[in-house]
Amino acid sequence: MQATPTIEQSVISARRLFLTGLALAITGSVLFSAKGVVVKLHYRHQVDAMTVLALRMLFSFPFFAAIAWLQMRRSAALSVHDRWRIVLLGLIGYYLSSYLDFIGLRYISAGLERLILFLTPSFVLLISVFLLKKRVSRTEWLALGICYGGTVLVFLHDARTSGSDVWLGGAFVLGSAVFYGMYLLFSGELVQRVGTIRLVAYVMCVSAAASVGQFLLLRPVQTLLQPMVIYQLSLLNAIFCTVLPVFITMMAIARVGAPVASLAGMIGPVSTLFLAAWILDEPITAIQLVGTALVLSGIYLLSTKKS
Repeated sequence: MQATPTIEQSVISARRLFLTGLALAITGSVLFSAKGVVVKLHYRHQVDAMTVLALRMLFSFPFFAAIAWLQMRRSAALSVHDRWRIVLLGLIGYYLSSYLDFIGLRYISAGLERLILFLTPSFVLLISVFLLKKRVSRTEWLALGICYGGTVLVFLHDARTSGSDVWLGGAFVLGSAVFYGMYLLFSGELVQRVGTIRLVAYVMCVSAAASVGQFLLLRPVQTLLQPMVIYQLSLLNAIFCTVLPVFITMMAIARVGAPVASLAGMIGPVSTLFLAAWILDEPITAIQLVGTALVLSGIYLLSTKKS
């Protein structure tokens, strides 16, 4: 006869589950945030954003295609309406958003890129205000002010030290964050019907098709013949900065819930700052640290309010 777990054993088990989920959330955030550093390493070998994105999607496509195929076999067929919504989400999410992000990384530091992208929750809120007529509380307005204040502080600092290209790069990454915010907002209802794993797999397949299709339309196919170091970086980008973070984060959410996983993801901008300093020799200044702290504080306010 199996013994009934004691209260102490249950508490230990729950705590172990929580700590495992928290570790997964932090790991997923660090890996996903490292994407900017890996892309900057690509650019040292004179590769353009379109090629970097196409190779990233080519290497990650087999993983998402296999998962999509398994999900398709186990699940009911999608309606025509849902299929078109998935195509739209794939185009604005991991295709257009990623492409704009990769272009922006040519002109700004990896640390500033991650900081701008971390404003995505605030864009979701603002889109909800203007499109869905959502009411915003004082706490949310305060959070928005703190977030944008921190980003502007770092942005002006980088513009003063790195030149006018920062404005161009910042605009591209800002556009990336807006489109990704739209992706998150418009996928909310669909994920309830389709399921998270299935939706992500389908969306990533659409994004891969769009990225490779754009490349083949605008570049000669011979451009895919790159030095071995580019393939190594692309494989690193595809597996460790794309496929693994997506599923590690979903595993974390299953253990600790979305609010806790979201808060753990706040490690992303900080990890990028130090990874960029270590690998790319990007300087860390007091203004960057203050700006990052302000953005994290604002996102924390938004997260607790949402919770």
